[in-house]
Amino acid sequence: MESRRRLASTLPWVLIASLSLAGCKQRTPSADAPPAAPAPSESAHADEPAHEEMPKRVHLAKEVIAAARITTAPVTREALESVLELPGEIAADPDRSARVAAPIAGRIERIAFTEGAAVKARDLLAVVRVADLADRNAAFAGSIARADAARSNAKRLDALAAAGIASERDRIAAGAEASALDAEARAAAERLRALGLGASGTAGSLIELRAPIAGIVVLRDAVVGQSVGPDHPIATIVELGQVWFLGRVFENDLARVRAGAPAEVQLNAYPDERFDGPVELVGRQIDPVARTVTARIRLQNRGDLLRLGLFGIARIGSGRAPDARPSLVVPRSAVTEINGKPVVFVRHPDDDFELHPVVLGRAALGKIEVLSGLREAEDVVVDGAFTLKSLVLKSTFAEDE
Repeated sequence: MESRRRLASTLPWVLIASLSLAGCKQRTPSADAPPAAPAPSESAHADEPAHEEMPKRVHLAKEVIAAARITTAPVTREALESVLELPGEIAADPDRSARVAAPIAGRIERIAFTEGAAVKARDLLAVVRVADLADRNAAFAGSIARADAARSNAKRLDALAAAGIASERDRIAAGAEASALDAEARAAAERLRALGLGASGTAGSLIELRAPIAGIVVLRDAVVGQSVGPDHPIATIVELGQVWFLGRVFENDLARVRAGAPAEVQLNAYPDERFDGPVELVGRQIDPVARTVTARIRLQNRGDLLRLGLFGIARIGSGRAPDARPSLVVPRSAVTEINGKPVVFVRHPDDDFELHPVVLGRAALGKIEVLSGLREAEDVVVDGAFTLKSLVLKSTFAEDE
């Protein structure tokens, strides 16, 4: 009952005002009538209030239907294609991931991030103190000074040689020395750039580690005072806008899976949600133990629901079976649940929406078979069923009050 209250409270009052119920029997016994004796089977519950029957119809004005974006589709009769189910889990796209490590051995001086935090590219993550960084800076500054002196000497000898005072041999040797020292200075600058210091040589003994990409920090392995180096990543960052579902295909089903085929993923964490995406790649190597091949399905992280490592099932269409028989079919979005039972809302020409309990059969990609409860060509609600379900639950709750 409490979940119904929370669900119904999210509806705009204008929807509730347009609600019309059919088939509800209001119990209003006469004041002069003597109380009826309870039946033997009901005597144990004689002190409980009477329960109202759940309403079967909801009427909405046309402007309310448009505002709620309720759309319908006809019940069709068709043969569903066969579906192959692949167990698997959510994984990160390596091209949208990065590991952050210090380019040289040092000790963490400061940490500026937490696990689970969202970071932008170039955000500061940590500051690392490197013991011999001052010596590297000094070596770079020395190479710059020697190169400058060698260039000045080469220019002086060029002028002297032009005046006939210095020999050609000395002029050439000075030019070669200047070129060599310039190359040495450039090499020292590149070594500093590789450490993230630029070519200024003024960073002291500290190195700043920054995020190379924008994303979520999914792993942190860093504390202040910890020794780190190139082989010790302090953070793993993943951009989770798109992820992979890695499904396992058994070798006897391999012929039924092809790259480019549409897929639908249902995760254990979100049994009522479906995530669609194409089969991007079917692996080329069979796991020698499990005898499976990996099918990679790319998914958009709708609503930021997807988490790395979530388990689920991918359903892949594998063509229509030759012996498949046509049956009544509705879009999967048309089916919702009330009190744990599947129901569908049918729209009538007078804008009444009637609740139909249904018995479901096989499921395919985006569609599901209906064994009973509907007739062919009836208009069923495919978008907005949640709104109608909420109205039904709200009205039931109001009558209980």
